[in-house]
Amino acid sequence: MPTASNGDTSLHYELDGDGYRDSADGAPDTVVFVPEVGLGGWSWGWQHAALSGPFETLVWDLRGTGRSDAPPGPYDLETLASDLEAVLADADVRSAHVVGAGLGGAVALEAARATNRVETLALLGTAPTASAFALEPLFAPPDDREAIRSSLETVLSVDFRSRQPDVLEGIVDWRADGDAPRAGWEAQLAALSGFDASDWLVELTQPALVLHGADDELVDPDAGERLARGLPRGEFERIEAAGHLAFIERSRTVNDRLLGFLESQQEETG
Repeated sequence: MPTASNGDTSLHYELDGDGYRDSADGAPDTVVFVPEVGLGGWSWGWQHAALSGPFETLVWDLRGTGRSDAPPGPYDLETLASDLEAVLADADVRSAHVVGAGLGGAVALEAARATNRVETLALLGTAPTASAFALEPLFAPPDDREAIRSSLETVLSVDFRSRQPDVLEGIVDWRADGDAPRAGWEAQLAALSGFDASDWLVELTQPALVLHGADDELVDPDAGERLARGLPRGEFERIEAAGHLAFIERSRTVNDRLLGFLESQQEETG
């Protein structure tokens, strides 16, 4: 994996796929994924596989997670958004479609406000204010496989866990190998402290798709709907029979929505 630098912090990322190339400058359409608090880049594997043909895709580990550096926290949204900008600059990506989950969605919103690198937003399990996030149940020490399994009970439906035992064990393996330890988790989660985008969402004129698991126990789906209403070009959809990690357990549905949304933007700008 290549490495970008933001000050003294190294950030690991992976760039894949050729993507559609704009006739004006020959640059590919790039989709960058911003993970939920504590989760490694593995969490976007389902979307990465689906989008890496029609798009160039970029997956990275937040500071404090995986192979990225873990400087002492707490972190703030401005720093995480500047990390995203540093990764895009290192990958020679002028602007990107940004897909974020939970904390990653808040980082995407901050990047859209603070930089000119965000073409569109796709936000999953995201709210416009810190008070709507209750992410603690998602944490599990990477060296405690039983705790990891237990934490997944709050974010993946009973039906998914019973029907997909092999996938569930794969998730346990990936989390054990690539998730943030407690210090990194707490440093990242601190970035949501005081987060309130209510007053400036109206400034974000990028097309925005907000998807939310209908059974999300960590971020109220109604908060996701409020987020979409606050965005001038926002649209909202509940993903039925899905919890907080809807992009994993209903990956086909989410991928279809993402592809449809992104391809419609290509048509408008192409």
